[in-house]
Amino acid sequence: MAKTIYLDYAAATPLDSNVLAEMQPYMTDAFYNPSAPYQPAREVRKDIEEARISVARIIGAKPTEVVFTAGATESINLAFNIGGHMVTTTTEHAAVLQAANTHDATLVNVDEKGRVNPNDIKKAITPKTTIVTVSFVNNETGTIQDLKSIAKIIFDERQKREAKGSTTPLYLHTDASQAAGMLDIHVARLGVDMMTLNGGKIYGPKQTGILYFNSSIDLQPMIVGGGQERGLRSGTENVAGVIGFSKALEIAEKKRKTEFERLENLRQQMLDILQKEFTDIIIIGDQKHHTPHILTAAWRGLDAERVLFALESQNILVATGSACAANKDTRSHVLTALGLEPGIIDASLRFSFGRHTTSDDVDTAAKIIVDVIKQELARGKRIK
Repeated sequence: MAKTIYLDYAAATPLDSNVLAEMQPYMTDAFYNPSAPYQPAREVRKDIEEARISVARIIGAKPTEVVFTAGATESINLAFNIGGHMVTTTTEHAAVLQAANTHDATLVNVDEKGRVNPNDIKKAITPKTTIVTVSFVNNETGTIQDLKSIAKIIFDERQKREAKGSTTPLYLHTDASQAAGMLDIHVARLGVDMMTLNGGKIYGPKQTGILYFNSSIDLQPMIVGGGQERGLRSGTENVAGVIGFSKALEIAEKKRKTEFERLENLRQQMLDILQKEFTDIIIIGDQKHHTPHILTAAWRGLDAERVLFALESQNILVATGSACAANKDTRSHVLTALGLEPGIIDASLRFSFGRHTTSDDVDTAAKIIVDVIKQELARGKRIK
């Protein structure tokens, strides 16, 4: 049977074997409830706190500023559980947009490459705004946002509020789920007050993540009960998940610089092949400000969904838009926000590369992708 070539790492990553090895003892021998008083349980509690210290060190935070969550969606909802007016962009992940819908929120448009103008964020801020949230890297296009410039705007607005005697807080949150292991996620250098990370995107276990929040923020819990995670997330801790997330982030950070360069080369390799074969290919997203592991392209007149299934039959796994949008059978809101016409959106494919992708994989996959796309384009012309 032919090898399956997986090109959808932006949707999910396989669990790293070293991460699994770190997790296994907590699913068998070290199964104790961390809140129990006896020594084996206290050892498990100690391991959780050491994992927290490791995560905090990597992102440049205090351990008390890290809350372990059941993935990015919970992290985002916890971050937004403050109230007040919110400002975000039209290209955020569905988890951000749906959570923002429960607040008074202003959505700011992006340009045709998916970048938001920081001045447009500035104009959307009102005296009642408490949270500005902008994803670091878009999951469908790979476009990187200028968080540092947005952070400067937030800082200046705080200064103005203080001068006027206003006590309304203003915080900058980012969903950096697609950035971890690719870009610098040190919170002070980014200038963010809150940050979401997702274990399932960094070769860690699914349903794990964190929320970093500056110690000055008065977070309110969504889940109450036993008071775990300093009262912000009650419930017996997912110890294996916490340990796994911490190890995955540690590995991702160690590999970051070399992996960035390697994946950028793979992305360019795929892009060169596709552009050589298709002079009319449409590359989606910002080609100057992009993450190395995501390449999204479209072909006018192509039925991307048919291509996806044809590729799967030849053991090539890719995506059309985001996995979340695909499951709802809806057109990508991200690509719609870029101003792309429906026909282009429906003709788009996302290729995302990862730790196990090789240059030979790209060559093999690209040849099959080219053949399938040419066949489908020819089929479309015959039907017309």
